[in-house]
Amino acid sequence: MTAALLTDKYELTMLAAALRDSTAHRRASFEVFARRLPFGRRYGVVAGTARFLSALADFRFDDAALASLDFLDDETLRWLADYEFRGDIDGYSEGELYFPDSPVLSIHGTFAECVILETLVLSIFNHDTAIASAAARMVSASTGRPLIEMGSRRTHEHAAVAAARAAYIAGFFASSNLEAQRTYGVPALGTSAHAFTLVHTAPSGPDEVAAFRAQVDALGVGTTLLVDTYDITQGVANAVAVAGPELGAVRIDSGDLGVMARQVRDQLDSLGARVTKIVVSGDLDEYSIAGLAAAPVDVYGVGTSVVTGSGAPTASMVYKLVEVDGRPVAKRSTHKESHGGRKAALRLAKPSGTVIEEVVYPADSAPSDGGRVLTVPLMRSGSVVCDSSLADARARVAAGLRSLPWDGLKLSRGEPAIPTRLVSA
Repeated sequence: MTAALLTDKYELTMLAAALRDSTAHRRASFEVFARRLPFGRRYGVVAGTARFLSALADFRFDDAALASLDFLDDETLRWLADYEFRGDIDGYSEGELYFPDSPVLSIHGTFAECVILETLVLSIFNHDTAIASAAARMVSASTGRPLIEMGSRRTHEHAAVAAARAAYIAGFFASSNLEAQRTYGVPALGTSAHAFTLVHTAPSGPDEVAAFRAQVDALGVGTTLLVDTYDITQGVANAVAVAGPELGAVRIDSGDLGVMARQVRDQLDSLGARVTKIVVSGDLDEYSIAGLAAAPVDVYGVGTSVVTGSGAPTASMVYKLVEVDGRPVAKRSTHKESHGGRKAALRLAKPSGTVIEEVVYPADSAPSDGGRVLTVPLMRSGSVVCDSSLADARARVAAGLRSLPWDGLKLSRGEPAIPTRLVSA
């Protein structure tokens, strides 16, 4: 399936007009950046880079796609039939933190080959970055306890796969989504829902013991038993009676999770199930996770909030033309301004490793401040030249979070964790 029609009509009408007046062939640079972070956020996490580069390889106008473009003239259709991106792309490696005005991605080529990529770029980066940025806040709030992404049923079926990948990059331990496992290697976890317990109903009434026994027989004593279908205290007792003290975990999906976790921990310990872990789920977000920091919770299952960006479903990134034939161009619209010229970035840090400033500078004149260069080659002459390992992306997020000032990790509203300084040519 081609990715070429994952776009907006105006991109192709612009192309047609540019081909007609020959501006299509001018050399151009486009930049992806966010003018500001979502309200109250202090940092963002770049995600979607590898997905974009993969989609770009499939951005071809086959016969079926061309046949649907009856609003275009023959010259434009012939140009599209031969389309293949042959330019260069630079940007932040996947998993890097970003801040306002960070040049997350720079695309260089002819105006024609770059302008038609806007929707593809932004739909991937705005979604994946929003998810990874929210997920990273949850990872920080969990203080080292594992998180499982469980939000597939709360979003579009294809978005669910991308969301699982983005959450994994940000530091989640696993996902419930099998397609994310097959496509990206994200570990998949899952056992049962309340329906499995409810279906084990005898003529005399509910039979939770039968449900637990069936699950343990199928999956072993290391499984996780859902204990809140009826009465939690009785559920825990039934779980240990069936699986024994080596039961892997119990899951609580309702009620006051902090109170329930403490009661369940005490009960498990009294029954000799001291190694049995407690998994909690049910409308969790970074704030409720932080609120459970003192509770005896071992694993968090997060659904709706992570796949919807926890209140910020888009990263608000834009795709702007910043250079034509080597000359800077800039948009001056009120509140929608851009900064002209091809740019790169570096990040300054204290000797301790704590970052203090993002420096954005003209790509051909790095400042003398030193610092770690963030802008790296991603594609040259249409060929990918970067590593897209999920393991590396996860490591970058973890390192980035460790490098932030303490204030930058707060969940409360505030300014970006570090300032961005724009250096003029």
